[in-house]
Amino acid sequence: MIKSWLIIGIVTVLVAFVLARLNTAEGYRWFNRQRRPQWLTFERLIPAIWSAILICGAWSAYLVWEAASTKSQPWGLMALYLLLEVVIMAYTPSMFLFKSLRVGTIIGAVGWFIGAVLATLVLPISTMAMILLIPYLIWSPIGTYVTWVMEGLN
Repeated sequence: MIKSWLIIGIVTVLVAFVLARLNTAEGYRWFNRQRRPQWLTFERLIPAIWSAILICGAWSAYLVWEAASTKSQPWGLMALYLLLEVVIMAYTPSMFLFKSLRVGTIIGAVGWFIGAVLATLVLPISTMAMILLIPYLIWSPIGTYVTWVMEGLN
């Protein structure tokens, strides 16, 4: 039998890889031409921050799966974790496709809402799983705010 942590890890990496492949060179050029706020000094750290957040999310999903599997299989929660990752990973290709920072702002806000609902639902199952979602719940509004400010500058 394949271990749950392996399945969750593979799905997380596959979703990230497939959606990242939707990014285009033209989209990168468009985004790199956008003005940024002067206080945005941490932009080079953003890929590492998102990598850590995705790892925390996968770990959270694993903890929920293991805690809930003794009672019933948590398919609905796993679908919500998957939806959250799809929204997170759709942020950049959607902005690139529509060449719109507003699209990024909307996706960021929707993602935070999904993350907040997910955290609320997993809290009774595993406190640690909910704690592992906190980095996303903190970072998502920051990223959304940066995108919103960039929209105003451009």
